[in-house]
Amino acid sequence: MQMKSHRIALLFNANKIFDREIIAGVAAYLGSTRAAWDLFLEEDFRLRLSGLESWHGDGIIADFDDPAVAAALSRSRIPVVAVGGSYADDGNYPDSRVPYVATDNFKLIKLARDHLIEAGLRNFAMFSLPEAQENRWAQEREKAFRTLMAEDKMDAQVYRGLGTSAAAWDEAVEQQIQWLHSLPKPVGIIAVTDARARQLMQACIIAGIEVPEQVALIGIDNDPLARMLTRIPLSSVIQGAQEMGRTAAQLLDQMLHGARLQGTRVLVPPIGINIQTSTRHEAPKHPHVMRARHFIRQYACQGIKTHQVAEYVGISRSSLESYFRQELDCSVHDVILRFKLDAATEMLAQGDRSISDVALSCGFTSVQYMHAVFKRELGCTPRAYQDQAKDQARDRAKAGQEQACA
Repeated sequence: MQMKSHRIALLFNANKIFDREIIAGVAAYLGSTRAAWDLFLEEDFRLRLSGLESWHGDGIIADFDDPAVAAALSRSRIPVVAVGGSYADDGNYPDSRVPYVATDNFKLIKLARDHLIEAGLRNFAMFSLPEAQENRWAQEREKAFRTLMAEDKMDAQVYRGLGTSAAAWDEAVEQQIQWLHSLPKPVGIIAVTDARARQLMQACIIAGIEVPEQVALIGIDNDPLARMLTRIPLSSVIQGAQEMGRTAAQLLDQMLHGARLQGTRVLVPPIGINIQTSTRHEAPKHPHVMRARHFIRQYACQGIKTHQVAEYVGISRSSLESYFRQELDCSVHDVILRFKLDAATEMLAQGDRSISDVALSCGFTSVQYMHAVFKRELGCTPRAYQDQAKDQARDRAKAGQEQACA
């Protein structure tokens, strides 16, 4: 028997990692059930409302963080499930007639701040976005940060800065640097997105502010593109966006079969943190070591040598080696190699790069040399490490599908 097919519109901007993960969650739900949906999205995966009123469909899952979308669908005659951020004030949620699946903004910020506390930080700040209706979710994250700081009787340092535009870029970076210099050090900074964190890290590098010794920086979204565009690997809170997509699809499926879900509100907590170099805060005893490690983090994979690090710091090679032995009980070369190894394991875990490509990208002189380093440091070959990472990713995906079916 052929099942009835439903026409479903997904109103999201897939240029954002959060929206792409929501869509992936919807796809995961459809792949694990017998729901037969014809999905309608713009060919370039952008959200456009023009002409929506004349579309004859059966249901919609939409991004209600966008006020224009919420307004356009407020009187929809077909089932709608809203997806967006959570609010401290219940009055800011959409009409209770629309089921709502939200990322838990308070738990996102609490998880990030708890991580910075565990890293040994005692000063905290937030890098947000300019106040605007379309940035309401960012302002909710500010509220969460202010609440947490008030509970500890601490001042909440929140900086919104300028929006992203070519005309204001130079001014934005200058203002970010001024703000960074004004903060007590060391400081842990939570950025409301990975994109915002990437901008601030760039400002730190331009200003010569060491990350993470002086500024430990964490973003939100776990966006692989943002990670690729940062010289220093970025820590990030992993949102439960795919789970949100699965939940939204399940709610809409129930509505398509007659369920009345008025007043339904689901808050989805974050999954965890992808801990990278940007929050591995340590307090070096000597500024030369701190400055050297900052340089190594940026350029280890470009094949730098010990003498180049010493030149950057402005001292002799022998003096720098002495400082490293005293403080870290290892050589400058050992630290360079460790950063190259960390970069290689990160790339191999992604599963889409060849061994030779990873060796070249991470500054190893040959595949054979990288093989030897893996065997010595990790007790396995690069290929075995990559296969193990694939197996773990497959197990996580299977567990997610089983959870969706439950």
